Formats: sequence, structure tokens, C-alpha cells
Amino acid sequence: MSATAVTDFVRARDQMVERYLVHRGIRSKLVLEAMRAVPRECFLPPELEEFAYQDAPLPIAEGQTISQPYIVAMMIEALELKGDESVLEVGTGSGYAAAVLARIVGEVYTVERIGQLAEKAAATLSSLGVTNVHVLHGDGTLGWAEHGPYDAIVVAAGGPQVPEALKSQLKIGGRLVIPVGRDRRAQELLRVVRSGPHEYTTEELADVRFVPLVGAAGWATPSRRRPLPSDASLAAAVASYCEPFSSIESADLEPLLERIGDARVVLLGEASHGTSEFYRMRERISRALIVAKGFNFVAIEGDWPDAARIDHYVRHREYPPSEWTAFARFPRWMWRNREVREFVDWLRGHNAQREPGARVAFAGLDLYSMYTSIQAVLEYLDRVDPKSAQVARKRYGCLTPWQSDPAVYGQAMLTGDYHSCEQEVSLMLRDLLQKHRAYAEHDGERFLDAVQNARLVAGAERYYRTMYYGSRSSWNLRDDHMFATLENLLEFHGPTSKAIVWAHNSHVGDSAATEMSARDEYNIGYLCRRRFGRACYAIGFGTHQGTVAAASNWDEPMQVKSVRPSLADSYERLSHDSGVPNFMLAMRSLPSALADLRQPRLERAIGVIYRPETELQSHYFEAVLPNQFDEYIWFDETSAVHPIHTAELKGVPDTYPFGL
Repeated sequence: MSATAVTDFVRARDQMVERYLVHRGIRSKLVLEAMRAVPRECFLPPELEEFAYQDAPLPIAEGQTISQPYIVAMMIEALELKGDESVLEVGTGSGYAAAVLARIVGEVYTVERIGQLAEKAAATLSSLGVTNVHVLHGDGTLGWAEHGPYDAIVVAAGGPQVPEALKSQLKIGGRLVIPVGRDRRAQELLRVVRSGPHEYTTEELADVRFVPLVGAAGWATPSRRRPLPSDASLAAAVASYCEPFSSIESADLEPLLERIGDARVVLLGEASHGTSEFYRMRERISRALIVAKGFNFVAIEGDWPDAARIDHYVRHREYPPSEWTAFARFPRWMWRNREVREFVDWLRGHNAQREPGARVAFAGLDLYSMYTSIQAVLEYLDRVDPKSAQVARKRYGCLTPWQSDPAVYGQAMLTGDYHSCEQEVSLMLRDLLQKHRAYAEHDGERFLDAVQNARLVAGAERYYRTMYYGSRSSWNLRDDHMFATLENLLEFHGPTSKAIVWAHNSHVGDSAATEMSARDEYNIGYLCRRRFGRACYAIGFGTHQGTVAAASNWDEPMQVKSVRPSLADSYERLSHDSGVPNFMLAMRSLPSALADLRQPRLERAIGVIYRPETELQSHYFEAVLPNQFDEYIWFDETSAVHPIHTAELKGVPDTYPFGL
């Protein structure tokens, strides 16, 4: 390896520690120093070395993975090591975590059930001069009693329960960190502390996903998917039953509109946040719903104040230009793209022919824009109630230190370095709601905007406060907020109002039909089905291959990436094997020939991050498609969305929503 390459890895390692560990709340100096010192690239297959310092799990031999750096650091930090302990690790894998531990403690004993991995890890550790790690090929669920008891035990695989053998090999006061869950693909990270000879306390740390812990006290065998029916005959049945179309523009939507019927809420998904065909087909369907069925508003998986700028534009409302750029935060391309711009321009033209009260609105459901929303509330109160505006500035001032990065607020709450702002933002929302009658007399639309922004601030405060405790609570809080916003909009627009929702498949498909339910997660699709029943119609999208606009890590530049061909045993591969390039598939009442579609299969989800090098682990989950969606729209080959470039905005009015 050249000196330049080594230098690049060192720089990348330092950046990884600062960006993904320090920034996300890892505080232990011992852990940070160890993570800076251990060359992760040495524990990876050569073809994956370039991805060594992305914060992502990566595949190694025998279907196993090397955990993402943040998870390694978080688990080791949870052991509360001082520097001279004896530690047991279960699940050596590549040996990376053992090498990190070896920089901190006196002795590391690590057990790996797969002989090839144990041998390779021992060789790698030896080549790096690591002498205080001892590798055993054996059943890790039974521990390594010969060298116990241990000050700490860490388990790098998810089991159905905490093995008793591991608990018994802890010293009094020792800590055991282990992923546990009833589902092989989703677990809760636990910290077990031995407080007496037979006494243990357990603390939940985070929601995680690890490979199964296999052994006498774990899962009996490695996870194997159940045999699926003949894909060839099922693919042929899909081809016979689906409704093909040659292009988005020529697709016959009448049968789809008939199936949608009198639905009050239509959920339009997408299998990625960066695929042109998904946006364009959603636009085509939305136009038809607005024109033919009189839908009243479109609500997107975007922030309320950003979408409000579009709403002002499409409804020709007289608002002053904003001093900030809409949809300017990462990922800009998700809404600032030509495909959305074309729909926005069409909607403005459509509304120009209608009376102001009958114009179709545009709204955002998401809760990330905490500080833009604070500013919107303050501006509103400055106009209608200056004294209350002074109170609001004092209350919202609690959040001022975190304006540049709200996620750090959650970190500060977790570590106890700062008091919660929950009471302040809740009081502000309560006061606004109590003055509904007085404020709404000024302008009902503007009062709705102010209240929704206040709700967003309260929701965002809770979201950032809980996000460090795990994905489940923060995911549910976010979708609760989006669903509540949808309900508020329907109430505001009246009892006969109808809504179109644009959001990712993972939000609009019923979560009860996916492995999300095993993690106690739910989404808008689940909540809508239980609230509206058959008056909710959910449409999912899928693709086999092509290109997508995405980033490799959060807050990194957008790239146009190649989408890998779909995996076997997935709904995407089944759709591809049908031989029909583009189709719509109605799934509320399936014929007997398609009954086997209800067998669980893999399904792909690409968000704003796409990691093809770990596609199975990062982007596939198990689902029952006909229970998840009422309709499925397929594009065999797709292309990336087209972000709006600054040059395209020259000469537009100050009030143009995608301008400054």
C-alpha cells in the first residue's frame, strides 16, 4: 500500500471519529482514541477497503457483517471501561471490535462460531501486532468460562434472550451489552449489570439490527428463508393480471381511478427519494385525482414551512417573499427537482382558473424544520399579539444554543448537560390554541400556519430528545406527527375534504405487513388504514435497476448512483421476471393465481442514502406486499431525479418557491 493511501486512510479515520462518533455523542476518551488508532480497512475484504470509514455495516465472509463504527463505539462505551479490565466478546467476526477493545483493556477473550472467521481474525490481529486478544472457535452463547469471570461482556449478534451462561460469567458489578429481540432481524440493545450473586438490572439502550446469535443459548440455526413457490409461474400470473403501460404519459388511469373510488385519502409512495419515474407518476395520478375527483390538497414528506412557500405560490396568495431558501437543508434534491417543479407549475395554473376558496393546497407533514418554524410563529405573533411574541421569544430561547444542529440538543439531553425545553415549547403551543378564537379572526389560514408551526416545534423537540434512545421511538413520534398534521388539514378543509399524500413506501405502506411490526414501529399507512379503513388507498412503487439520486452518508453531496439489479426472493425480482417493463397491479382482490403473492418476500427501500455495497443489510426488509399496499406500480428501469440548478432560477420572481 502506498504512503498516500495510508495517509488517506488516517485522514478518513479521523474524520469518521469526529463526524460519526463525537458528533453523535460518544464521549469516552478511551473509546475515541482506540477508534482513531485501529485501521478498519485491514479487517475488510480488499474490494471494500474504500468504504472502511463510512458509518455503515459491511459484509465479510460467511454471510456475516462488520458493524458500523458508531455501533461499535456505542457498545464499547456502554461497557464503561476504565482501562485494565478483562473483557469477553461473543462474535469475533473480522476481529475489528476486538482490536478496538484491545487498545483499551488488559485482556480480550473473543469467541467465534465460524471457524474460517476465527482463523482469519486471529491472523489479522497478529499481523497488526495485537497480542492481548485471544480467539476461540466455539459456541459464544456458552461464553468462555475458563477465563472468567469478566469485568465486561459484549455480544455482537442478536439473540432471543440473554444467555444465562454469559450472565453467570460476569463479575459482581460487571456489565453485559447484548442485542435481544424476538425477531432475528431486529433487536433492542440491552445493558445488563450484575448487582449481586443472583441479581441483575437491565437497561434498554437503542434499537439495532444484528446478525442472529446462533448457538445452544441462542437461535438454533442460522436464519433461513422459507422456500417460496415457483417464481416462474407466479411471474407469469403477474404478467397476465397486471395492467401494462408503455409510458407515464400514455398510461390509462381510468381503471385505477375506478378502484380508488370514493377514497378520502390516497397515499402515493416511492421506493426511493431520488427516482424520476416515481415523482412523475405521482404527479400524473395527482393531476387526475384533482381534476376528476376534486381532491383538496397535496401533503408531502417535507417540512411545513418549506411546503408553505409552495402553497403560497400555487394558490396565488399575497405573502411577502421569504428571506430563506425553501428545501435548502439536506437532502435538497428530494423536493428541489425539476419533477416537483413541473407539478408545482401545473398546480398554479390549475388554481388560476378557480375561486380562492376552491384552490388546491400544498402542505408539508414532516417535523425537521424546528428553527424555521419558530421564526414563523414569532413573525405571526409580532403581527397579531406583540406581547405574546415577547413571551414566545423567551420560551423558544431555550432552544437557541442548538439552532445550527438540532440533533446535538438530543445528545445534550441524553448526557444531562442541559435541561429539557419540553415545558417551554408545550406552553407556547397551549397558549396559541387557547387564543384560537381571537387569533383566527385575523386570518384563519395564517392561524392554521402558526399553530402547525408551533406543533412542529413541540414535535421536533420530542423527536430530537428521543432520537438518541433508538430508532423505534423517534420513528413512531415522527409518523405520529405526520399523521396528526394530515388529520388537522382534513379538519381544516372540512368534512368532505380529500387528501393526496406523497411519501416514501416505508411511510405509506401498512407497517403491519412488514418486519417493522416486529420492532413495534408503525407509520402513516398503518394509522390511515385504522382511521379511514377502505376510504384510504395506498399505492406503492418499485424498480429493478437504473440510476438514483442519493448520498453515501448523511449530509454528504448527492451522487447519481447505479441501482443494483434486484435480489432473488424479492418482490422486485418477481416483477422483473414478469417480463412487463411497466405495469399497475391491483391487490385488494387478488385472483387465486396470485394468492402466493401473500407469501413474505424481500422488498427494497432506498432513502436519501444508498449503499449498494451492503444492499441486503441496508436496503431490504421482509414484507407481504398485498397487505402493505392496495396497488403496486412497477418500472423495470428507472432514472435519477433532476435537481434544480441555480442557473435555472435566474430571472424568477422573488416569491417563486424554489428561489431565494
